[in-house]
Amino acid sequence: MYSVSNLLVLLNDGILRKELRKKLPVSLSQQKLLTWLSVLECVEVFMEMGAAKVWGEVGRWLVIALIQLAKAVLRMFLLIWFKAGLQTSPPIVPLDRETQTQPLDGDHSPGSQEQSYVGKRSNRVVRTLQNTPSLHSRHWGAPQQWEGRQQQQRQEELSLTPTPLGLQETIAESLYIARPLLHLLSLGLWGQRSWKPWLLSGVVDVTSLSLLSDRKGLTRRERLELRRRTILLLYYLLRSPFYDRFSEARILFLLQLLADHVPGIGLVARPLMDYLPTWQKIYFYSWG
Repeated sequence: MYSVSNLLVLLNDGILRKELRKKLPVSLSQQKLLTWLSVLECVEVFMEMGAAKVWGEVGRWLVIALIQLAKAVLRMFLLIWFKAGLQTSPPIVPLDRETQTQPLDGDHSPGSQEQSYVGKRSNRVVRTLQNTPSLHSRHWGAPQQWEGRQQQQRQEELSLTPTPLGLQETIAESLYIARPLLHLLSLGLWGQRSWKPWLLSGVVDVTSLSLLSDRKGLTRRERLELRRRTILLLYYLLRSPFYDRFSEARILFLLQLLADHVPGIGLVARPLMDYLPTWQKIYFYSWG
């Protein structure tokens, strides 16, 4: 159901973009690669679990390897051939329906002009009481100016071309793309209980981030992507063998302690304790 819902959102975004004539600022070939990459990310967990159910562990690892290989090939094409710059997640920005379905400036409906009042002497723009939002979502700027400025910022972010990468940044991004394949290869060589795959993957991730940390002039989406990758380093606490030997007992003990002594926390902590071991065993959740 999760995979189907993500695919439906992707399909629906594509239909709305076509109807609203809001094309992605990329070529048709690059858009197709981004779409296939998005589809793989939507179905990877389902395919892993389905392969394990039908073909067992051997089939599961074969499907994982094929998916990671396909994703790496698509991303390398985007990086080298199309000069797509920093690879962001998700590959295609979800459509902001509230913004995109609103009429552009100058195309407001007759009723929308009555949402604010302009003082005759002060020329101040005041929103009418009928159209005043709730206190927590209220802003103190002119209504139409504020909404127009927010819409303009979103449009500019989507239309920005990716930042060109130099040799150092290209190497860093190539390391990030190749990291899943290196991890799978090291798992095949040294086994799942060895520390070498865990250490190799961590070194590659940290090296990639350190090479990209000095890059200036990144777009807002690219800066958010670097921040996301930095936060995802915390996942190494939940990845085997570190999780099996150090994190598991401490995390479960902490959750149990909170569930027993903090009122209301047990509603979240106890289901999380049951779900965490299952989540940790699914490759695309912990390593994908």
